Amino acid sequence: MNNANDSQALAQAIVQAHAQRFGSASETQAASFSSEDPVYRAAKAASLQLGFIDIDAEVLGRAWQAQTQRTGRFDAAEWPASPQDFGMKRFPLATRPDAFASCPTYLGLYAVLPDAEWVGRCARAGVPTVQLRFKSTDREAVEREVRASVDAVRGTDSLLFINDHWRIAIAAGAYGVHLGQEDMDALSAEELHELRSSGVRLGVSTHGYAEMLRADAVSPSYIAMGAVFPTTLKKMATAPQGVARLDAYARLTRGYPQVAIGGIDETRLAEVLATGVGSVAVVRAIVTANDPEGTAARWQAAISKKN
Repeated sequence: MNNANDSQALAQAIVQAHAQRFGSASETQAASFSSEDPVYRAAKAASLQLGFIDIDAEVLGRAWQAQTQRTGRFDAAEWPASPQDFGMKRFPLATRPDAFASCPTYLGLYAVLPDAEWVGRCARAGVPTVQLRFKSTDREAVEREVRASVDAVRGTDSLLFINDHWRIAIAAGAYGVHLGQEDMDALSAEELHELRSSGVRLGVSTHGYAEMLRADAVSPSYIAMGAVFPTTLKKMATAPQGVARLDAYARLTRGYPQVAIGGIDETRLAEVLATGVGSVAVVRAIVTANDPEGTAARWQAAISKKN
């Protein structure tokens, strides 16, 4: 395997083996390569044909190269899923000196909520994991809502994560914080140390392989993966991932507590849970329901049955 024809043949074999699973790109991106290794070049080209964006295709190309070197053979049917082939840190997380504080492997139903009133309502209804996603530029209003949310879950079994406002969350005594990829990337080394040293749990959003590796570099408490399906709640920089990709991501990140998020409703819940993720996050499914408590109970029962 030392020329372009070899790479093309290997790429065709990969696409044939996985096109039914992942589908294919409507328009294939022009590939740029960082190595002459034929397996890497084949896997990156194939990943682009299967619809992965360039940065994720680059990761897959490197992982397939590492897998082939580790096993001593190329197998077009063997989609990479071993953390070592992706250059991830060792598992279990507890063995990492830089690991954030741990959280349950199965976070169950994870309700993302707009204010403290909803946080309290869901906590009292028995939702195991809740997140306050309060959007405001008024710092005092944010502080009030975060403190009220911490108070609202007191005396319940719900674990409270605060979206974005990590220093306020720490000061208020929240269980954890959740950061988007850009917010995590923006942290300085000193801020990351401050966050980790506080003992707060950290969840990080990811939207593909490259972002999962960036998240893994800081050893968070859990990894969220999405958006699984189309959502109108926010403008996404990446296309919906779909269940096939979620399954592949879940296999790779099995050493983490995992949260699936984005456009998931009750009709899609079973196929999402079949990937083995231990938690499903919902934004609208509860707050827009006629019977939020009843809806939460049904979701949690389905998730608990799988876990």
